[in-house]
Amino acid sequence: MQSLRPIQAQPVHVVGGGLAGSEAAWQLARRGVPVVLHEMRPVHTTPVHKTGNFGELVCSNSFRSDDAESSAIGLLHEEMRRCGSIVMQAADANKLPAGSALAVDRDGFSAAITATLEAEPLIAIDRAEIASPPSEWNDVIVATGPLTSPALAEAIRALTGEDALSFFDAIAPIVHRDSIDFGIAWFQSRYDKTGPGGSGADYINCPLTREQYEAFVDALLAGEKTAFHDFELATPYFDGCLPIEVMAERGRETLRHGPMKPFGLTNPHQPERKPYAVVQLRQDNKLGSLFNMVGFQTKLRHGEQTRIFRNIPGLEKAEFVRLGGLHRNTFINSPKLLDATLRLKASPRLRFAGQITGCEGYVESAAVGLLAGRFAAAERRGERPFPPPPTTAHGALLAHITGGHIETIDAGPHSFQPMNINFGLFPPLRQVPARDADGKPLRGQAKAIAKKRALCARALNDLQAWLAGAMYAAAE
Repeated sequence: MQSLRPIQAQPVHVVGGGLAGSEAAWQLARRGVPVVLHEMRPVHTTPVHKTGNFGELVCSNSFRSDDAESSAIGLLHEEMRRCGSIVMQAADANKLPAGSALAVDRDGFSAAITATLEAEPLIAIDRAEIASPPSEWNDVIVATGPLTSPALAEAIRALTGEDALSFFDAIAPIVHRDSIDFGIAWFQSRYDKTGPGGSGADYINCPLTREQYEAFVDALLAGEKTAFHDFELATPYFDGCLPIEVMAERGRETLRHGPMKPFGLTNPHQPERKPYAVVQLRQDNKLGSLFNMVGFQTKLRHGEQTRIFRNIPGLEKAEFVRLGGLHRNTFINSPKLLDATLRLKASPRLRFAGQITGCEGYVESAAVGLLAGRFAAAERRGERPFPPPPTTAHGALLAHITGGHIETIDAGPHSFQPMNINFGLFPPLRQVPARDADGKPLRGQAKAIAKKRALCARALNDLQAWLAGAMYAAAE
């Protein structure tokens, strides 16, 4: 990526030197905008970081699939490469054998990012904690991640009037609608009640017999759970978001009178037989492609979730976009608080990037940092930033963060949840491939792969158009 001529301007302050902050700073500098990158490590450390390097990986060393032809995360890798990503440059230079996945030497990876940022003349580095961005900073990108310091988190809460959601956040699994068996499941709201914007058939219902319910409770109680980090042990559960297995421990009928209550529902496949319990799924995105399992927040290990939840009638072949989880997290209610270019509506001098915006994953965090840096650079250069098309991986992720989520009354006050990139976030194809190159009809897995390849091809084509000229227009 060729850098643009430096401009005379006040620096953009980037707070946080993780993947998102490092990427934002790099994108700004490549577009000729001076940056001050603030990172409190090693002066102040966190419970999980070990070094003062930028872009330190604190969990896995895998960036997941690198398949850009049929994988959403692999597509995001390729888009970032085409956008001149420092994170992808460092990852490719330090990759390890991992089959179709992109795994990296974590020390070499973070050392490469650190060396590159330190050598960039337009980036000044400040090793100090920022408790609150000073009022004289007129352009700030907050990229402090899920372990945002308590002082800064409190400043964000005070500014937005919203909880920063720093507690044990119990997340429910999300399922691709297309993978649900509607020969078993059906659409219906309890008592056919029509809520705001609803139709009276707003939930997908999966019925269980008494025997199936008892077996399900047994599996929940016996399932292997995740362990807590030491720094998480004193953090309480969010009252309205108890893990499903914790509810099961309180009595065998608790779930049947809670999230799995069967009342007010009639199974059209077996109208004469009332279900003993029902699992409901609620639409999770505006596209209607993703549904979350209502009340199914869990701390079961991922393998256990897949095994146990696929025993639910109608979900035998469920494809999970996201499995449930339970961890200390700090993220804002982005769909309500941020505009289309990641600026805080209440204070547009502040932009947010990375996991604090409500995305999950190394690469997703870096991608949002890339966008924040490019948006801020466009403004600094007197240009108007244009978000990438929603048909691209970057655009689909941005759309989820800034408005793709559905907020419903019964979902609770904090229903927006972080998510990895997945094809369920992309607008549907105008025409799904129906035949292969030889003209033979596509069926089953072959048709699913062809659809993914078509989504990836469309994304890269639209990304190139965006990069070639549709990204910025002269400011009016």
